Amino acid sequence: MTRSRLAPGAGIVTVPGAAPVLRTSGGEFLRIDTGGVTGEALVRRLVGEEAPDEHPQSAELARLVAAFETGGHAVSAPPRAPLAGRTVHVLGDPLLAGPVARCAGAEGAEVQPITPDKVAELVRATPDHRTEGRLAVVWCLDSPVAEGLWDAADRLPDRRIAWLRCHREGSHVWTEPLAAAAGDVTSRHVRLRRLAATPAHRELAAYWAGHRTPDTGPHPTAASAALIAALLTADLIAWAEGEGVGGVGRQSAGLPARRRLRRIDLRDLTFTEHPVLPVPDVAPLPAPAPAGTRSRSDTARARP
Repeated sequence: MTRSRLAPGAGIVTVPGAAPVLRTSGGEFLRIDTGGVTGEALVRRLVGEEAPDEHPQSAELARLVAAFETGGHAVSAPPRAPLAGRTVHVLGDPLLAGPVARCAGAEGAEVQPITPDKVAELVRATPDHRTEGRLAVVWCLDSPVAEGLWDAADRLPDRRIAWLRCHREGSHVWTEPLAAAAGDVTSRHVRLRRLAATPAHRELAAYWAGHRTPDTGPHPTAASAALIAALLTADLIAWAEGEGVGGVGRQSAGLPARRRLRRIDLRDLTFTEHPVLPVPDVAPLPAPAPAGTRSRSDTARARP
C-alpha cells in the first residue's frame, strides 16, 4: 500500500505546549486542527516512522492525511525530476555550455551535444509529433552573436522545439527569452527591440557587426557561469512545467520565461530583468511609381 509522506519543503513544527503547525514549502505557517489525533501520531504517520501494519489507521488520521494531500503538502510518490522526459541539446562555448549541460542533466533531462549544422537539420526535418514540446536547444556564447549565426535557430519554435540562448557583450551576459512556439520572442526580435530602445542604435548595430576592437573580457568565472547556468535551467523548467505566455502554470515572482530578457553583470554577479515582446511582421512598402505617373488615388485627390 502506498502511503503519503510530507512533500519536499514541507514540515511540521512542534511548538511546546501548543498544537503542531505546518510550515509549507513556501515558508507559511498554518495551524493544524488535529481533532482527536495527537500531534505525535500525525508526525509519525507523515514522516514514515509508523509501520503500515503497526495498528489500524483511524478515520480521523486518514482525514488529516487526505487534507495534506489535497493541499499539496503530502505526496504518495517521490516527485519526478522537472526535466525528465525532455531532451536538451547544448552547444556553444564550453565555459558556459558545460555548466548548462550539467544543471539540465541534474534536473532529469537527457542532455546531448549538437552542432550548428545539426540545429539547421532540426529546422528542416519533418516534424515528429512524438517529440513535439519535448526538445530544447540551448546555445551559449562567450561573445557577441555574429551576424546571421542564429537565423536558422530562430525557426525552431515553429517546429515546437524550445529555443534558449545567451551571449556575452563586454561585462554583460544576456539571457534571452525562451521561445517554444510560433509567435514567441526570437533573437531577431531581441535585436530589434534593443536597437529601438537606445539612442546609440547605429553604434550598437556596428558593434554587433564586428566593427570593434578585440575583446578584453571579462570572461565568465566558475561562479558567474554557475549563476548563468542556473538561470537558464530555471527557464527550461518553466517550459517543461507548462508555463504559458502569460505565466500559466507554475507562477514565478518575476516575468514569465517566454517574455523575460536578463542582463547579468559579470563584475558583481547581479542581474536585471526586462520584459520583451515579439516584433510583428510589417508589410513591405509599395514599390515607387515610375517617374511622371501618379496613382489613381493621387489623381483623385488632385481633382478640384
